[in-house]
Amino acid sequence: MATTSTGSLGAQNQTPDIERRAVARRPMWRLYLEQFLEHRMAVASLAIIVMFVSIALAADLISALIGIEPHAQDILNRLGPWTAANPLGTDEAGRDVMMRLIYGSRVSLGVAFISAISSAIIGLIMGSLSAYYGGVIDTILMRVTDSLLALPTLPILIILAAVDLSKIPGLHLLLAGEDSSIMKMLVIFIAFSWMVQARLVRGAILSIKERDFVLAARTTGMSNFAIIAREIIPNAISPVIVAVTLNVGQAILLEAALSFLGLGIQPPTASWGNMLTNARELIYTAPMLAILPGLMILIIVMAFNFLGDGLQDALDPKAIRR
Repeated sequence: MATTSTGSLGAQNQTPDIERRAVARRPMWRLYLEQFLEHRMAVASLAIIVMFVSIALAADLISALIGIEPHAQDILNRLGPWTAANPLGTDEAGRDVMMRLIYGSRVSLGVAFISAISSAIIGLIMGSLSAYYGGVIDTILMRVTDSLLALPTLPILIILAAVDLSKIPGLHLLLAGEDSSIMKMLVIFIAFSWMVQARLVRGAILSIKERDFVLAARTTGMSNFAIIAREIIPNAISPVIVAVTLNVGQAILLEAALSFLGLGIQPPTASWGNMLTNARELIYTAPMLAILPGLMILIIVMAFNFLGDGLQDALDPKAIRR
């Protein structure tokens, strides 16, 4: 009996070891994916984001298929009801609300995605250089970062949005043309949204750069640029990915706020923010003109926030059961 009990106990002790070895043999991307799929709200949010992005990319195709132009005005059909021809009715100028929401999503999401990814790249570069080289470079870059972080974001963005940036040498060509208001939003958002990523990257790299695999890369004669690009950044990218998803939601809110104040995307280009602006005076007579773009902003921002939470849990090494 004692031998049997000892054998059973040994088999039980071996089972966790076998499971740990099985987990260790699986690729990391699969472990991350399994952790992410356990976060149901994040998975549902990703599906919503994919749907919004797909519709935004197919805006021209949808317009051609149903034969409705987003900027076509019909004064005789102002504030029209929901019909088969106009599924979400018409606005104060007789324009189809559904098509304007679709084209507005392309502008709002496009500005948010481009600014978030661009600021992440700048943050990666600044944070990597600061943490890896240290010394004077670290002091200068971090003081610049801290100074920009100390500024109140929304008031600064309002001031810059009200200024004609095309008068600045080097920006007049970039901010010229019909899409100048879109380019202006991109310039402002990118210039004031990279600091958090730089701080995150710096903190991650400071804990990585003295590890054995980095020291081994140095002993092989690998250049500093190659060490940063191949060894350090891939191991410090997780917090940046999470920050990008959260920054997309923040950029959508900021664009909507500036456009609502009349300082963002300018008509006739549609965005969710300027659709809210146009609906201000009609909130009692046609409330859906304000509710629909506001609902789109609410849904997509919440989706990005839940996605960020899911990615944070999935990419956390402590969350992977070994």
